[in-house]
Amino acid sequence: MHKRTVGLLSLGAAMLSLLVPAVPSGAAVPAGGTVPAAAAVAEQRAPRTVVLDGKRLVHAKHRLNQGDPVRRRALADLVKQADDWLDKGPWTVTDKTQTPPSGDKHDYLSQAPYWWPSQPKTPENPMGCPYVSKDGQRNPEADQIPDHSERAYVFASAYTLSLAWYYTGKAAYARHASDILRTWFVTPETRMNPRLINAQFVPCGDDGRAAGLIEFSLGFTSLLDAAAILDTGAPGWTRADHGGFRSWSAQFLDWWTTSEFGKEESAAVNNHGTFADMQVAAIALAVGRPQLARETVLQARTTRIDQGIAPDGRQPEEIRRTRSYHYSAFNLLALARLADVGRHVGVNLWKHQGPDGQSVFKAVDFLLPAATGTTPWPYPESNFEIWKANDVIHAAADAGNRNARAALPQLTPPPGGDLWTLRPAAQLLSKELF
Repeated sequence: MHKRTVGLLSLGAAMLSLLVPAVPSGAAVPAGGTVPAAAAVAEQRAPRTVVLDGKRLVHAKHRLNQGDPVRRRALADLVKQADDWLDKGPWTVTDKTQTPPSGDKHDYLSQAPYWWPSQPKTPENPMGCPYVSKDGQRNPEADQIPDHSERAYVFASAYTLSLAWYYTGKAAYARHASDILRTWFVTPETRMNPRLINAQFVPCGDDGRAAGLIEFSLGFTSLLDAAAILDTGAPGWTRADHGGFRSWSAQFLDWWTTSEFGKEESAAVNNHGTFADMQVAAIALAVGRPQLARETVLQARTTRIDQGIAPDGRQPEEIRRTRSYHYSAFNLLALARLADVGRHVGVNLWKHQGPDGQSVFKAVDFLLPAATGTTPWPYPESNFEIWKANDVIHAAADAGNRNARAALPQLTPPPGGDLWTLRPAAQLLSKELF
């Protein structure tokens, strides 16, 4: 545990005062989906986001109003994605036909994706038990439980729709984002329990696993920012919604930090542990616990950088996987977002160097030859997607990495377009559902 010095307590009190956002007051929004006038933009309160930098969102909106062509192209891509979500959802964990081992359909349920039956399925052994792990090979059986895919839809849709509302003022985006968040997290009849006791269960094995917690840690933090954006006065987002979502988040954080699954996931030495740190720090910041957020980011300097990155930039725990490029970029995604949280509590992860020169910059540099197509990736990768590390490279460039900045013109745009200028925080770029 870090010593609670007077200085850190003062920081915590100051951050707490900043983290209680003004709830929506029903303020009018521009009609017709147009970008607000420059004067209105200048007066707008920056969203109190925990990963994204709210001031950068205000700046991006101002640049849009000035006709910035790069942001205009990004807005066209963002709006297209948002329009695709308008007729989908909302979703709820209570829709599934399966009953979780807990006996409560309000509990999230998913099957471990890389586990397969090891025996032929027979009348005596209809499931082919026992199940065995095959790293990187997804068992399609896992897709028969809808919670996994619908959780991914909730994360992607609410984030995209809230951003689209913020930049266009189109009320339909905000109302649908609000409905999606309210249904999954707030409404008593449809809300998910704030725990993950049946995530990534193994048939004829475990009822749930600590590893299943990553299904929330890799995307839930985007919803914290989505809610913060809606808090700036979005139509359809009420005081009750604000309070309900904040309460759910606080309960989820309490479960994570006290449960055996949560403790085990946070202790993992690979990407699971990095994502756990990112999740804990971001939620803590969002619900008014900045001291916990700061302590988590500070600890990551040793556990995630010094111990997780080699002096030459390799990530040993990730390159040993059958999808080594994906997981190397994946772990850096969590580190980049953790660095974003750190910025809010006065910790600069980008500048940290370990005793042998380990750093996040070096880990990003290690990916650059493959990410730009200059040199083939030298480790096993069953599904190489060259654009997988794009956002991480953007983040490193923004943080001052000259090599990353020089690589930006050589990057292949991801599916759906490059949205970095409108949401400058690393996102999972993938066609897959995780």
